[in-house]
Amino acid sequence: MGKPVNHNRNLLLGATACVGAGVAAWAWRKSQRADVSGQVVLITGGSRGLGLAMALEFARAGCRIAICARDEDELDRAREIVAKSGSAVLAVPCDVSRPDQVEHLVETVRSRFGAVDILVNNAGQILVAPVENTTVADFERAMDVMFWGVLHPTLVVLPEMKRRGYGRIATITSIGGKVSVPHLLPYSCAKFAAVGFCEGLRAEMAPHGVHVTTIAPGLMRTGSHTKAEFKGRKQDEARWFSLAATLPLISMDAERAAAQIVDSIRRGESEKILTTQASLLARVNGLFPGFIPDLMSIANRLLPEATGDRHSKSTGAQLEPDQSNLLRSLTALGRKAGRRLNQGAV
Repeated sequence: MGKPVNHNRNLLLGATACVGAGVAAWAWRKSQRADVSGQVVLITGGSRGLGLAMALEFARAGCRIAICARDEDELDRAREIVAKSGSAVLAVPCDVSRPDQVEHLVETVRSRFGAVDILVNNAGQILVAPVENTTVADFERAMDVMFWGVLHPTLVVLPEMKRRGYGRIATITSIGGKVSVPHLLPYSCAKFAAVGFCEGLRAEMAPHGVHVTTIAPGLMRTGSHTKAEFKGRKQDEARWFSLAATLPLISMDAERAAAQIVDSIRRGESEKILTTQASLLARVNGLFPGFIPDLMSIANRLLPEATGDRHSKSTGAQLEPDQSNLLRSLTALGRKAGRRLNQGAV
């Protein structure tokens, strides 16, 4: 009769030990969060959307903020928004696909604030279209911004970080850099390249005190669907993408995403996949190679068919006036996020 009691007691002790280990691990990870107050943070693509949300989150942590983007008017508005937080902020126009402009950007930041402590590679662009409606130039443009635009800033700040024995580099990739998504092939190709670069870079930089973090968000409500470009059956493409990037059960609040990203950077984590759906998708794809692409092929049948036009395109904002009242109602949260995050009049 004593054996069941002992067995139950052992189970209880084991469960208690597991809980204790979990609590200890959580406490240890919490203690590893770096104090970044006063540090210099450079965010590419920081004038709107997720980039602006991260700038505001780093500002709340007491950082000095440098943001860059190509649109000077957007940059000026973003600088004013961040400045209201009380943080020191510098806004520098820069095309991150241009090495000379990136060199100038980093030198400008150094002359104002000193060495860059944290680099966040965030600049990006979205083209939604069937592959038959894309051109080689579409793929080149995506790589320019989302791969070369990651490589150039990283290579400029890296030598100084190594000399100092300290630095944090985070790159905002995407679940599209883990699982290729139909009608987003230029975007996915560039994001896959960025993921590969960051994972290898983390291994090389770990002995030098430079933490490299790969961020792979799922869909987020940033208002970015208004800035996305669409080709082919443009209105139909904009419809499905706008809903996916806006509906609450599918997409994530931008400010909550920014808070989690900044926390991961402060911890020096290797990778952070945002949203439960994206995390599940990435893990299933890793466990069962081939299953997700087959599943995506089924989803692709529900997407708009290609047209013969490979060149004309429109932004989501340009297509919005022709949207139905129902679609505008369903995407209201996305437009609200866009107004908060400097995406223009949406």
